[in-house]
Amino acid sequence: MAPPPSPLQNGADERTPLLANGYVQATSEHAPLETPTGYENLHGEAQGPSEEGDIQPHRNDGDSYSAGESSKSEYLGGVSNAKFWVIFGSVCALYFVACFDNTLMASSHPVITSYFNASNAATWLSTSFMLTSTSFQPLFARISDTIGRKPLYLFALIMFVLTTAWCAVAQSIGSFIAARAACGLGAGGVMAMGSIMTNDLVPIEIRGTYQAYINLAYGLGSACGAAFGGFLCDSLGWRWTFGIQIPPVLVILGIAIFTTPTSLGPHIARKDPTKTFRQHLANFDLLGSFLLAVSVAFLILFLNLGGNIYPWKHGFVIGSLVIFLVSAPLLLYVESRAKLPVMPLSMLFSKPRGVMVFNNFFGNMGFNIVIFHAPLYFQAVKLESASTSGFRLALPSLLLTVCGVGSGLFLTRTGRMLLPMVLGSLVALAGSVALSSMWDDIPAWLAMLFVCPISMGQGLLFPATSVAVLAVSDVDDQAIMTTTLVLWRSLGTVLGVAIGGLVVQNALVAYLHAFVTGKNSNKVIHLVRKSVRAIQNLPPKHQHQVILAYEASLRLTFITAIVIFVVMSCLLIPVQLPRLGRRKSV
Repeated sequence: MAPPPSPLQNGADERTPLLANGYVQATSEHAPLETPTGYENLHGEAQGPSEEGDIQPHRNDGDSYSAGESSKSEYLGGVSNAKFWVIFGSVCALYFVACFDNTLMASSHPVITSYFNASNAATWLSTSFMLTSTSFQPLFARISDTIGRKPLYLFALIMFVLTTAWCAVAQSIGSFIAARAACGLGAGGVMAMGSIMTNDLVPIEIRGTYQAYINLAYGLGSACGAAFGGFLCDSLGWRWTFGIQIPPVLVILGIAIFTTPTSLGPHIARKDPTKTFRQHLANFDLLGSFLLAVSVAFLILFLNLGGNIYPWKHGFVIGSLVIFLVSAPLLLYVESRAKLPVMPLSMLFSKPRGVMVFNNFFGNMGFNIVIFHAPLYFQAVKLESASTSGFRLALPSLLLTVCGVGSGLFLTRTGRMLLPMVLGSLVALAGSVALSSMWDDIPAWLAMLFVCPISMGQGLLFPATSVAVLAVSDVDDQAIMTTTLVLWRSLGTVLGVAIGGLVVQNALVAYLHAFVTGKNSNKVIHLVRKSVRAIQNLPPKHQHQVILAYEASLRLTFITAIVIFVVMSCLLIPVQLPRLGRRKSV
């Protein structure tokens, strides 16, 4: 895909949405508002101020409105205020369920893997889910551009329901991991389509407020999953933690069937009826999606198996690395020539969009290194139950909500997008430094407080970036830009869990052999690597030694997060963003 055309090359009507009709002139955060000659846009080109006569409500292509409709509803897509809130409310509810599932897995994975006697396979519970979610989200955007949003949204919801049920009834660790992988396809689809439909319906100059609502649902779902996930595992059993998700998703599916407008999306197929669906399908980057999944899967296999399950010199470990090294360059080659790439290189290498995408990539990597392994710290080092360790994540999740909502409202009120991004990056860095500095007998409540800056940084950073990448993108690119950002965030999640697992498991092997001594030491090491709960039943001497090994391993993991957060923060140094314009009443 070619980069968006320059405003000066194509006239006043082909500006980025931030500067397009319907917005008061955007002004740089680094320049005074009254600059008489306008300002420079983000590509370094001179941009004059908007003419007053150009200021009209901005509408997506394909939408048609009368003056009466414009006065009745402030939303796009031809929907009334009441219908919008039904649609948007169901999207927020879906975010709540998905985030509940996400933090539920973080607090319950020691229980599930211990049930199957497979604690050393813990990372696969999340990475299998994120792998499919990551690889196919951009494809959802491309297909929905062609046939409309509704069919893809309904397909993803049905897929999510069926695969969540599969998770609840899985009878082996292999079946459970496969169920999580299939569930990732459905969950990734509903999250992508929910975000895209919100972009279709909400004008960008007020989108910060609605991003705050999504962040509220995101944070509340995360807090409930963290607080009650362990409790549900201990009281009802881990299978019911998935079973209780099915009824609300079925309700959302029913709402979506009757309320989602069929007109949402560009409907490329409808605009070009001379082509068959098969001809349109030929334009989709199926090979790119496949190569993306293969590349990430074998990278994760290399990171997860090496030194943990197999020696680094094992043929399967080396083979996984070789396949990654072959498929990754091939992926870049295919994407550079695809008509509708799932990973548009032009967006990744354009400033400032690419920089912000990679900032979020490293950010999510660091966030998930910490959040995924924090419950393990409380269960393996502090010997807390799944319920108690889950409650420890409730406060960080609540602060994620508060900061996410605050960041969205700040964007709408001030139009400043860069400040929350910088502040979020630095707060997360400070939190990782605090976590890596924890001493042997630190109180559990203080360790919980050290986790809080990680969630606060995420809450500040992500809403601002979500709005910023859209603000500097052309209208036609917004759907794929949304999923590109989500794609790289998801890649950060996958690699964060995988790299964190790599560090923990390999360090744990070394520290267990160094610290655990005495009779039956090898048996003890094998036992605690299979089940975290086994630590509580060890003799005091061996229990203390195992706790020291887990503590040292997790400290090294948190130090890894410091390095990643430093990279994330440095990426924002050259970024300059204009101030988001305010919508003018008509």
